[in-house]
Amino acid sequence: MLTIYPLGVIGPWEIVLICLVIVLLFGGKKIPELMKGVGKGVKSFKAGMSEVEKELKDTTKEVESDYKQDEK
Repeated sequence: MLTIYPLGVIGPWEIVLICLVIVLLFGGKKIPELMKGVGKGVKSFKAGMSEVEKELKDTTKEVESDYKQDEK
């Protein structure tokens, strides 16, 4: 029986295959540098997301205060 999975499901064998391909393409010496770059990218992404969340909260507070002032 053929099972069709949605596009986002990755099993353990797929992860092993991806890791093997990465090792073959980049070699063992380049992987730490590659992971360091990925880590910096993730850190930068999280910082950007927190900045956007902060701006969104600030804007929401401003809009709420403007709305309350308009009601009076």
